[in-house]
Amino acid sequence: MSIDFDAVIIGAGFGGMYMLHRLRQKGFTARVFEAGKGVGGTWYWNRYPGARCDVESVQYSYQFSPELEQEWEWSERYATQPEILRYANHVADRFDLRRDMRFETRVGKATFDEEANLWRVETEKAGVSGTAEAVTARFVITAMGCLSSPNTPKIPGLEDFKGPTYHTGNWPHEGVDFTGKTVGVIGTGSSAIQSIPVIAEQAKHLTVFQRTANYTVPAHNRPLDPDYVRQVKANYPEMRRRAKTKPAGIDFTINPASAAETPEEERARVFQERWDYGGLGFMASFSDLLLNDESNQYAADFVRAKIGEVVKDPKTAAALVPKNIIGCKRLCVDTGYWATFNRSNVTLVDISDEPIERITANGLRAKGQDFTFDCLVLATGFDAMTGALLKVDFRGRGGVSLKERWNEGPKTYLGLTVVDFPNLFMITGPGSPSVLTNMLPSIEQHVDFIADCLEALRAQGKMVIEPVPEAQEEWVGHVGDVSNITLRSTCSSWYVGANIPGKPRVFMPYIGGLPAYIRACEKVVANGYEGFVLA
Repeated sequence: MSIDFDAVIIGAGFGGMYMLHRLRQKGFTARVFEAGKGVGGTWYWNRYPGARCDVESVQYSYQFSPELEQEWEWSERYATQPEILRYANHVADRFDLRRDMRFETRVGKATFDEEANLWRVETEKAGVSGTAEAVTARFVITAMGCLSSPNTPKIPGLEDFKGPTYHTGNWPHEGVDFTGKTVGVIGTGSSAIQSIPVIAEQAKHLTVFQRTANYTVPAHNRPLDPDYVRQVKANYPEMRRRAKTKPAGIDFTINPASAAETPEEERARVFQERWDYGGLGFMASFSDLLLNDESNQYAADFVRAKIGEVVKDPKTAAALVPKNIIGCKRLCVDTGYWATFNRSNVTLVDISDEPIERITANGLRAKGQDFTFDCLVLATGFDAMTGALLKVDFRGRGGVSLKERWNEGPKTYLGLTVVDFPNLFMITGPGSPSVLTNMLPSIEQHVDFIADCLEALRAQGKMVIEPVPEAQEEWVGHVGDVSNITLRSTCSSWYVGANIPGKPRVFMPYIGGLPAYIRACEKVVANGYEGFVLA
């Protein structure tokens, strides 16, 4: 069997783009297949109103090119989806990436040929039947994203609704005008918290259906001060170095003190200081917020009190108060979310004790009441971490499918590779820090590992690399053990697949932090790719 490319890369988001760039640098041939019409991945698809990154823009950016760092200008503290997409397109153009990309092309199946030590990758033009093509490659690298498979809940009657239905994870690229419309939003996760304030400004009336109240902290977004930008650009290397020493890969100060051991007045001062600054750094107010129940309770109570200060209606305020620990689910960053419920055209319906009965032709029925809408918005999240991977029919040694292999939950070595799937790499796969970090440094670290690995194989005259079962089991056990140390593993969230009926309950990301993960990967390489078989 002839070989078409050294590597096939699935996805043209930030992972796929950088992977292509690095392989080119090392003299490998590669082809990127992307289901969308353009680059950007998450930021191509997620165009819902108010979509923003929850990591500050100067840090949510590539660091592999000092020239790129210096030339690109971010306009706001937290970049909007359109600005991030412009950045992605700028990168694609600057490094001439598109010539090796095929858009509107979906990978449906990838099969490993054991005799030839090659992958056969079958593709089809998105939305067009009878257009299947196949290419061969030595390596397959997935860059499909951790939150890229929208979850559409199986609510009875969903197909009966006569008006338009939108999912925040697959928003119309032409946008949606809600002016004068009655709108129902199902869900109060991150995308809902960002979109609800914007939709409310347009809609005649907005009704929000909440199953689980979520914690959110203010973004305090603002235009970037030119002097601050100049300071960042002058000190980018040091900022990036500091970020890599932090568990989340984000450069903010972690207070080493315990909330439980800090006097009440000082504790309140610290929380308020972090609150006033805004953003995810709130969870770094004290070092033990995810380790100590008492400390977590103090943080949770602080946020709960803020809800009561903002939301005027006591009943609505009480319904918006989360009951679980703070940080158990992904902390959200908002702009005016709670205040939106003070608007006369916004209603909150709490369905925590009584789920939506069904969708009707004109709206939905819940809590014994019929609601009428012009349009529905599903802010119902994603089949996280594994959803996109399992949509491709990966077949490894002996024809084993990845779906079968992960029937009881995902198992990987380092979140990068899987036993019996030779030469298959996953950028930010389950078992790596991924969604618990700033995704850009996590992506770059994985891409660099993979690129260096392929170069090492070539130098040694090796054709195949795959993990040994013992190494994979040891890593899976370590990921599980570390997760059990923290409070994050104590509740239902998409981190464990709890939002998808029937999905195995496994804590999927590596919670040990980016520095510990990097050290583990470096040790593997230093020991001659320990835990792998090279042949």
